[in-house]
Amino acid sequence: MLQHIVSISVLGLMFVIATVLPVNMGALAFVGAFLVGTLLGAMPAKSILAGFPADLFLTLVGITYLFAVAQNNGTIDWLVRQAVRAVGGRIAAIPWIMFGIAAVLTSVGAVSPAAVAIIAPIALGFAAKYNINPLMMGLMVVHGAQGGGFSPISIYGGITNKIVEKAGLPLNEMATAFASLGVNLLVALGLFVALGGMRLLRAPALPRTVAAGPGVAAIDPPFQARVATAGMADPLGPSATAARAEAEQPGTPYQYLTVLGLVALAVLTLYFKLDIGFVSLSIAVLLTLVSPNLQKAALTQVSWPEIMLIVGVSTYVGVMEKMGTIAFVGHSVAGLASPLMAALLLCFVGAVVSAFASSTAVLGSLIPLAVPFLQQGSDVSAIGFIAAMAVSSTIVDVSPFSTNGALVLANAQGVDRHAFFRKLMVYGALVTIVAPVVLWFAFVVV
Repeated sequence: MLQHIVSISVLGLMFVIATVLPVNMGALAFVGAFLVGTLLGAMPAKSILAGFPADLFLTLVGITYLFAVAQNNGTIDWLVRQAVRAVGGRIAAIPWIMFGIAAVLTSVGAVSPAAVAIIAPIALGFAAKYNINPLMMGLMVVHGAQGGGFSPISIYGGITNKIVEKAGLPLNEMATAFASLGVNLLVALGLFVALGGMRLLRAPALPRTVAAGPGVAAIDPPFQARVATAGMADPLGPSATAARAEAEQPGTPYQYLTVLGLVALAVLTLYFKLDIGFVSLSIAVLLTLVSPNLQKAALTQVSWPEIMLIVGVSTYVGVMEKMGTIAFVGHSVAGLASPLMAALLLCFVGAVVSAFASSTAVLGSLIPLAVPFLQQGSDVSAIGFIAAMAVSSTIVDVSPFSTNGALVLANAQGVDRHAFFRKLMVYGALVTIVAPVVLWFAFVVV
């Protein structure tokens, strides 16, 4: 038991140090994995490194590299302009469009990180260009992906439903699906209101530019008059004002090729189930070969500090799993005499572990721990508990230590990285603490 308590305490100490000092938590986590794994777990270096998340590392490198290429050749800016035109200049609609697309992708079978990896860079590029709170935009994408994650044909839904069916427990596939969508939708609405969405709703729609001659665009005079008459700055910021003056030029051949690459990324990863890290890196390299001079800086734009942070913490969590700390906590909770209290604590454990590790692994390992007391005819509703457990274990993927949160952190533009990381960490901690209690009360107690 002592080694489990020490390993958890070391993880907490890392949080404190990384919060107080501008030290990369990933570096601390690698040192912690070495010391704890060697001194407490008697693990050789090879076993410690077995917890290194190579797939996550490749995903983060490949995605950030590919979208650095797309940013450098102007494709992201071009896509942003098309998005503005598609919604008639209503900037406030864009966060919800991103939420909806991410939800649709996961509901039809996309892995949540794959959907976020595709949508987040475009959404955050849009946020940077039109002065939208990047935290709101990134969180809308993640909550959208998690909202659609428990449809009967989704990855999370399939895993959860198979475990429940195998255990012989009552099964209601749509109850879990609608619980996830409803909770994430409500959270997204709250984020939209709290993080600047009302300002976007009050802002006038961006007018479409009208051609004043070959290659020339004019601003809609009424809009200019409204701003001048009001005697105020553009409510969407100077970047939006500048964007209005840009001519609506068609994309270049290289930009069309880049869009084709992004479409190929979606098709190959979502339909053919190929690894998103390898695919994104391959497409990025092919685009770089077309214009090597233009893209030579792309590799330096990969978010190396954020990648170091994520893979370091994941490696430490891998050491904790090998030492049996995660299983120890889960079994200790499940052994409680009160089924209601056991259900609450299992939701907490699922949320905390999932904030650092794979939500899929959490669902597969913690739900079976609840089977004994659910089968004993306790007052705990199996359907309600499964819904609470499922949502608790996935809604926390906004944490910067999870793949989804890491993708948001890596693709945020025009922000202080350390400050943005802290905001994500605070929000992730808040969700981890509050969500299990609210979900337990809503789906288990009530």
